[in-house]
Amino acid sequence: MASDTSRLRFTVQGSVLVVEFADRDVLDEAAIRQINSELIRQIEAAKTSNVLICFNGVEHLSSAALGTLITVNSLVKKRGGQLRLSNIKSTILEVFRITKLDRLFQISDSADQALAAFPKG
Repeated sequence: MASDTSRLRFTVQGSVLVVEFADRDVLDEAAIRQINSELIRQIEAAKTSNVLICFNGVEHLSSAALGTLITVNSLVKKRGGQLRLSNIKSTILEVFRITKLDRLFQISDSADQALAAFPKG
């Protein structure tokens, strides 16, 4: 069920794999499954264990996407790294607060802030 269009963009900045979303809305199940498998594949292939997921431009996020983030967080921790999130719109951030996921994830206002907070390797 591989698609030609990636829903994510990956770059490496220093010792951090930076992930950005291509879509404004991360809602439908098929898209979330694709995002999940892309994320896991890239994290497992990455030479670094630190990951930043930047939500720049994301307007809507489903609860199923939150499940993917929890899975990714576990994978990153198993690899001895850190997962950080940044640029989360206030309406989406409210969902993180309601579900108490703001306590699980390290969330920064900007990608630069998040990158600066990773341990220097």
